[in-house]
Amino acid sequence: MSKTNPILEKKTFPVTGMTCAACASSVETILSYTEGVQSASVNFAASSVLVEYSQTTSPESLQAALQSAGYDLILDAEDPNAAQEEAQLLYFQKVKKQTIGAGLLTLPVFVLGMFFMDWIPGRWISLGLSIPVLFYFGKDFYLHAWKQAGHGKANMDTLVALSTGIAFVFSVFNTLFPEFWHSRGMHPHVYYEAATVIVVFISFGKLLEERAKTGTSTALKKLMGLQPKTLR
Repeated sequence: MSKTNPILEKKTFPVTGMTCAACASSVETILSYTEGVQSASVNFAASSVLVEYSQTTSPESLQAALQSAGYDLILDAEDPNAAQEEAQLLYFQKVKKQTIGAGLLTLPVFVLGMFFMDWIPGRWISLGLSIPVLFYFGKDFYLHAWKQAGHGKANMDTLVALSTGIAFVFSVFNTLFPEFWHSRGMHPHVYYEAATVIVVFISFGKLLEERAKTGTSTALKKLMGLQPKTLR
């Protein structure tokens, strides 16, 4: 007997959580390997994905697959575009608060690291200020990197988490055990300012990106509003 092909459904879903081209590639790969999905194509500029899947596959299963990797689909919304714009605005406000908070704490760490690098108490002050910058204001980098690693993927968050994490751990070791290097005739350098500055710069870049996205969405809505409502 011949096997009948399953009936496929094609639908576009708004995606949240994508921050780079590697994220778009991850979304495509994760959805493509989800059971019942025939194909997935991401439009990074529009933050959306076109999925072709069998009718036996529910959109909730697609959403669950992406949520496990740190992304999300907008489902069950009367106006998905409006829901996506609201999500973008909330994310913009979140990134703005994170950038400002991280920047305020990073400034004294930068000054201590650049101009008072040999002042021993300054290392302990930098350690105390670096912890909230990395693991509170910058915690999303580590959470997303961990979720990506669970799927065997890597993106910009992975690079930020690795670079800042290694610099922080190395600096903590040199702060707690400086005699390890002194006994070998070397000076125990610390790099708290490097780790915190990276978090601030990347967060600021995300802030500019989200601001541009929000402005583009508003401009497109105004442009679409110029279309005539009636046709004779």
